[in-house]
Amino acid sequence: MAITTFPSPNLPFYPSTKLVPSRLTLSSSSSICCLSVDRRINNPSTASAAKNDEISGLRVVISAGGTAGHISSALAIGDELKSADPLARILFIGFPNSMESTTIPSAGFDFSEIPTVGSSSSRPFICLTSFLRFPLRLIQSTFESYKILRKFKPQIVVGTGGHASFPVCFAAVIMRLKLVIQEQDSIPGTTNWILSFFADTIFAPFNCTVTNLPKRAAAKCVVYGNPIRQALRRYASKGAARVSFFGQWAGAVSEAKVVLVLGGSLGANAINIALLNCYSQMLSEHENWFFVWQTGVEAFDEMDSLVRSHPRLFLSPFLRTIGVAYAAADLVISRAGAMTCSEIMALGKPSILIPSPHSDEGDQVRNASLMADIVGSKLITEEELDSITLRAAVEDIIGNEELMTEMSERAFKAARPDAASDVAKHIISIVNSRGK
Repeated sequence: MAITTFPSPNLPFYPSTKLVPSRLTLSSSSSICCLSVDRRINNPSTASAAKNDEISGLRVVISAGGTAGHISSALAIGDELKSADPLARILFIGFPNSMESTTIPSAGFDFSEIPTVGSSSSRPFICLTSFLRFPLRLIQSTFESYKILRKFKPQIVVGTGGHASFPVCFAAVIMRLKLVIQEQDSIPGTTNWILSFFADTIFAPFNCTVTNLPKRAAAKCVVYGNPIRQALRRYASKGAARVSFFGQWAGAVSEAKVVLVLGGSLGANAINIALLNCYSQMLSEHENWFFVWQTGVEAFDEMDSLVRSHPRLFLSPFLRTIGVAYAAADLVISRAGAMTCSEIMALGKPSILIPSPHSDEGDQVRNASLMADIVGSKLITEEELDSITLRAAVEDIIGNEELMTEMSERAFKAARPDAASDVAKHIISIVNSRGK
């Protein structure tokens, strides 16, 4: 069975401010006002005007939620659709009081809420109470999605996974709307696995993702890689990025090295504890080292009470300007979610990966193993992780310029930086082909 891929000569095959920075706290983001303008062709007989209007009035619904991986991919696709058609109307749909309900509006997109079905970590079939409530909640959420879709009248619906994605996409199926889904992991999540039976097109990140989907869905797959947001690639000044975290202190230190620690959008307790027990010693022994540390929202208060203020340490619950953080970094310490791995490759960052043993919808151990083989990432399992192993890994990499250069080059070589653009173009082509 043929699998559509885009050409890449070195494509990896997956299996098969202030001197003393203040700590960042979450605050409500600034509202962004978008002006909707109706574009009309004054002279319908003008060929060029008709051609330019071919994708005008593009109406797209995107649904994602639960984790930063699902949301980041969705925002990347939305960014590219807006770049292709600045007058496109894009509506995101998700759960209230969730990560998507704050992240997506702050990115400048319209957002509508539907009743919550379940959290990113819920198990509706294990708890009897959840099991009994789940069907009713799903029906309510699907019905509300149906009403929103009927009012908005999208030409296509895009789902990128997570609990919020299912009722929206299922409502699209009921309404016989064009449906495409985008999977981020080598092993598809439950939501996208089910929706693959109904989707018109499936955007897969890796060739092996196709083999892990139902056989009848494989013919609908297109392998483009994981969409990366424009903002991640746009911010190029390492010096300016460092000043945003550490003020002029970073520029005053000779040969400064910045370590970016990503504890996950929801937190990674094992990483936080290991770093807590060694960060002070590393900062004391290496006067040119700096740390940007994302603790995760749930762990921030505890870490904030335990970590001592230091001019070369920036502590944050969640890095909304992640592109700036990546630009500042020489080394990334992170979980091994598929989107994070794709970002590391696209930005050419040396990395230490500590896969979560409890990942639900993606095998982080497999992701980390592949990253170790392909780009030379240092893999530390959670069983091996402690302050000693973490400190040793950081010192081995930061202290070896040749190794860091090699890791960076291998990461760039394996990356698929145009994935978001390719997915957006494909979506527009589906809409345009339907209109002919």
